[in-house]
Amino acid sequence: MFKEVLETIVEHTEGSLGALIMGLDGIAVERSLKKEGQDANLDVAAAEFTSLVKNAQRAGRDTGLGGVRELVISLDDAVVLMRLLSQEYFVVLAISPEGNLGRARFELRKAELQIAGEFAV
Repeated sequence: MFKEVLETIVEHTEGSLGALIMGLDGIAVERSLKKEGQDANLDVAAAEFTSLVKNAQRAGRDTGLGGVRELVISLDDAVVLMRLLSQEYFVVLAISPEGNLGRARFELRKAELQIAGEFAV
């Protein structure tokens, strides 16, 4: 089920490099990577970004602004979007800088609605 959801995200998002479901422990639950995403070590990058998700969660909690829903990181060679599924899991989508950011956000939101229940505690 998760693989199909990720493949749909990648297929429907112009400029996508790949998508993963990650745990806050830095371990990928599932992945769907294009060759460009594999070449860019997207799975390693996603694992490194778990610390940003944890820090954003802490900042939201400490400031009383609430939980994190989405993070977007714009790099020279990719834009990385992360959408939380639960307190412990999130979905990551990387697109090229020329990719369709609006569509990427839309596809991640759709995926969240489809699979977040699977990660509920």
